[in-house]
Amino acid sequence: MSSIDRSQSVGGTRTYEVRTYGCQMNVHDSERLAGLLEDAGYVRAPEGSDGDADVVVFNTCAVRENADNKLYGNLGHLAPKKARRPGMQIAVGGCLAQKDRDTIVKRAPWVDVVFGTHNIGKLPVLLERARVQQEAQVEIAESLEAFPSTLPTRRESAYAAWVSISVGCNNTCTFCIVPALRGKEKDRRPGDILAEIEALVAEGVSEVTLLGQNVNAYGSDIGDREAFSKLLRACGTIEGLERVRFTSPHPRDFTDDVIAAMAETPNVMPQLHMPLQSGSDAVLKAMRRSYRQERYLTIIRKVREAIPHAAITTDIIVGFPGETEEDFEQTLHVVREARFAQAFTFQYSKRPGTPAAEMDGQIPKKVVQERYERLVALQEEISWEENKKQVGRTLELMVAEGEGRKDDTTHRLSGRAPDNRLVHFTKPDQEVRPGDVVTVEVTYAAPHHLLAEGPVLDVRRTRAGDAWEKRNAAEKAQPVGVMLGLPKIGAPEPLPAVASGCGCD
Repeated sequence: MSSIDRSQSVGGTRTYEVRTYGCQMNVHDSERLAGLLEDAGYVRAPEGSDGDADVVVFNTCAVRENADNKLYGNLGHLAPKKARRPGMQIAVGGCLAQKDRDTIVKRAPWVDVVFGTHNIGKLPVLLERARVQQEAQVEIAESLEAFPSTLPTRRESAYAAWVSISVGCNNTCTFCIVPALRGKEKDRRPGDILAEIEALVAEGVSEVTLLGQNVNAYGSDIGDREAFSKLLRACGTIEGLERVRFTSPHPRDFTDDVIAAMAETPNVMPQLHMPLQSGSDAVLKAMRRSYRQERYLTIIRKVREAIPHAAITTDIIVGFPGETEEDFEQTLHVVREARFAQAFTFQYSKRPGTPAAEMDGQIPKKVVQERYERLVALQEEISWEENKKQVGRTLELMVAEGEGRKDDTTHRLSGRAPDNRLVHFTKPDQEVRPGDVVTVEVTYAAPHHLLAEGPVLDVRRTRAGDAWEKRNAAEKAQPVGVMLGLPKIGAPEPLPAVASGCGCD
């Protein structure tokens, strides 16, 4: 190892950096990549190292527009650094790696390892093999080798955690390439899921988000149509688990037993993120979405009847091939009827490898942009109106870490309400830690957040706060360069803080 290489190491140990793009599945996979590397003896590179780690791993997304250009641009940025440091290694994994395979090494021959979505557990072995053989290692498994939850994990948060209940997807939406990259749905055994949650709670975690590409289809692989509602109810029996969320469900699989379980299980939060994609029956058919407008709105009505204060959020695609002005007006109609707390809106763009990319009736960019702006303006208006209804309410907030960008200058802290709305509140005199719970009264509403400008009404110190404090103390006690977590991912924030499923659910 050269002197430059040694300068990037901590006590002679090689450092790593993971860069993550895309949905929550990738975020959670990156926690596992970090766990694998640390289990193999690597340590986290200092924050802001900007590609100066001994190993840089890209966990990629294939469904965003220009995802490949973004990847190759970043790889190009690292090429001269790698040329100056022969011991440095670059690995590319995730959905784009699964899709492009050998193309990555051809376009960026300085990449050392390419691995897919089904074999993330092989990363340390592939890095070592590439180092010994001094040639690129490309290994793409065609099916899942081991359920990711069996792998070591460096969890991003001490108080909130992702828990994967399934991988893959059995749907065939014409705009989505995820099933081809993640494979058919594979469910975990309920006992394994609950055992993981119980272990997390024992470590101090008080909030979990159940994660799946099509989370409420859980059970199809094990032959139980009510498996998901049973799982939600079982979460309600775990002592110390205060908040349960899930993402992202599909309207096709949203059954009455799930709504009942949400309403009747106290620690399942009054929040639902359910992708709409379009309000037009004709467009939904072209998308190969197995529901129609009335079915979607019926679910919304049932959820609101059972859980009056539920905050409902969604994903919407504007400008799908063949979408007429009348079709778009149907989307606006659903937005007005559903009154979403927030919507993640996407302008349709061709995604290579999907049927929609070859469809007739591709909409001109100018038309898509105009419709998109109208949709955003309508949703902003509704979001603000719905948030104004929260003014005067007394809410329990779980204090969050890193959610308020202006907290330092405004002398506030931030937290998430049960329905997942972001609330900035006045910093109390007593110490409040991430994971603790505060009670506040909402005094002001903006379209995307609430304010509680009065004094905090109550502070409840929690085991989750203790866990955060313990982790923070351990982090400060580590030698310089040993840091916990992944860069620029943030704690596992329940939706709507993170857009769901690459907009594909």
